[in-house]
Amino acid sequence: MTSFVLPHEVHGDGAHKVFAVHGWFADRSAYTPVLPDLDRTSFSYALVDLRGYGEARDATGTYTTAEAAVDLVELADRLGWRRFSVIGHSMGGAVAQRLLALAPGRLRRIVGVSPVPASGLPLAGEQAALFSDAAHRAENRRAIIDFTTGGDRPAAWLDRMVARSLERSDAKAFRAWLDSWSGDDFSAEVAGSRVPALAVAGALDPALSPEVMRRTWLAWYPHGRLAVLPRAGHCAMDETPLELVRVVEDFLRADDAEGPGADRGGRA
Repeated sequence: MTSFVLPHEVHGDGAHKVFAVHGWFADRSAYTPVLPDLDRTSFSYALVDLRGYGEARDATGTYTTAEAAVDLVELADRLGWRRFSVIGHSMGGAVAQRLLALAPGRLRRIVGVSPVPASGLPLAGEQAALFSDAAHRAENRRAIIDFTTGGDRPAAWLDRMVARSLERSDAKAFRAWLDSWSGDDFSAEVAGSRVPALAVAGALDPALSPEVMRRTWLAWYPHGRLAVLPRAGHCAMDETPLELVRVVEDFLRADDAEGPGADRGGRA
């Protein structure tokens, strides 16, 4: 793996440091809808572009969740962040879990927003073709976004999401990332981790549903929790930004309230 500084932007100056990692379809601009309502006094949020996306669109690499975890640790060192939390959306949720294997002692808390499980998400048949061809077919990207948000979002919104995805991602990297997040199973490396871990699932997402989180996230993490957003699908940042900010920041803020050595467990 080659050393690389992830392009990033920091919002806030709070003592609790937090990385925000985007998913397969977008760069760090995926978090734009929640930015106005973040608690910038309690938290410092670093939004990053993974290799192949946004300002890192032309960056070379293996385009794997393991490589991304190394990149994040190197960025934490550069920022002077000894300990930090991580929020990851979808594919970014798999990256957050990779950090449990790579640097568990540096993590305060992790949050997965519709996170891909550490066991991957195997695809087969027509589904595999739909996702594989999405690298160069806009209609495939649109179909995936439409399905995973419940099939009732406005057409203009779907078109905007697809346009952003095509503009902010490199097609070859996009395709390579698919193999990693769908095919890599590192669940044995993270099962039993005692880092407090919140999964946020959208009730309208049939792919990474609350039930999938119960079978994976809650089964692996002794201090795992599940929050279900009833009006969200797979893209909670766009669909229900205020609800997402509230549930995520309440969970992160509990780290300070409970203090060192407290039992931070609990399941939903």
